[in-house]
Amino acid sequence: MENEPVNMDQAVAANQGQRRFRMVPVRFLLPNMITLLALCSGVTAIRFAFEGRYELAVASVMLAVCLDAVDGRLARFLKGTSRFGAELDSLADFVNFGVAPAILLYVWSLNSLHTLGWVICLVLAICCALRLARFNVALDDPNKPGWASRFFTGAPAPAGAGLALLPFYLGFLGIIDEGHGWALLIGPYVVGVALLMVSRVPTFSGKHLGRIRGDMVLPVLGLAVLAVVMLLSYPWEFLSIVSIAYLALIPVSVRSHRRLIAADAARRMPTPT
Repeated sequence: MENEPVNMDQAVAANQGQRRFRMVPVRFLLPNMITLLALCSGVTAIRFAFEGRYELAVASVMLAVCLDAVDGRLARFLKGTSRFGAELDSLADFVNFGVAPAILLYVWSLNSLHTLGWVICLVLAICCALRLARFNVALDDPNKPGWASRFFTGAPAPAGAGLALLPFYLGFLGIIDEGHGWALLIGPYVVGVALLMVSRVPTFSGKHLGRIRGDMVLPVLGLAVLAVVMLLSYPWEFLSIVSIAYLALIPVSVRSHRRLIAADAARRMPTPT
C-alpha cells in the first residue's frame, strides 16, 4: 500500500509525457517546411542585396512568392491546415514581402534620399504588416457573400512585393540605368504600392480558380507551361509584363466588384406584392 502513491505519480507523469510527445502527422509538417524554406529565401535576399547581387536578391524574393503559393494549397490538399501554420505563414510573409523588398529598394535606390528614403521603406513594411493583419481578421467574417472569394481587398502581400520590385525589373532590362538616379520617381511609386496593399480597392483573386471546366484543361496547362518557360527564359521581361498587366486589371476588377455588389443588392430587395 505504501507504493501506491508512487505508482500513481508515475502513471500521471507517463500520461503527461505521452501528451507532450504525441505523434504529429507528416501532412502537418510539409506545409510548414515549405513556409520555412520561403522564409530562408526572403532573408537570403537581404544578404544578396547587401552584397550587391541584386538579380539574385530579386530572384530570392520571387522564389519566396512561389513557395508561398504552394504551402497553403499543399496544406489544404493534405488536410494539414493548423493555427500554428497560419501564424507561421503570416510571420514569414511579413519578412518576405514587407521587410525584404523594403531593404532591397533602400540599398539599391532609396538610400540616396537619406531619411526620406528610409521612411518610404518603413511605409512599405508597415503597410504589408497591416494588410496581413486585416486579411487574417477577414477570414473569420461569417457574413461575406460567396462571390467575395473572387476578390482580395487591396493587393495581397506577394503581389505587393512583386509590384514594389518593378523598378528592379526595369533596371535589369536597361530601361532604368541606375537606381539612385531614379529615386525621386521610385519613392512615390513604392508609396503608391504600399497604399494599394492597405486600400479597400478590390483586386482579382486566383483562389476561385481551383476548379476548371474539362474543355479548358489543356489550354490552361499550355498557358501554365508557357508562363514557366517565359519566366525561366526571360524573367525580367515576363515579370515586368505581369506587373503592368496586374495594375491595368485593377479598374476591371473594381468594375466587376461593383457589378456583383449591385446584383447582390437587387436580389436582397423585397419583391413587390
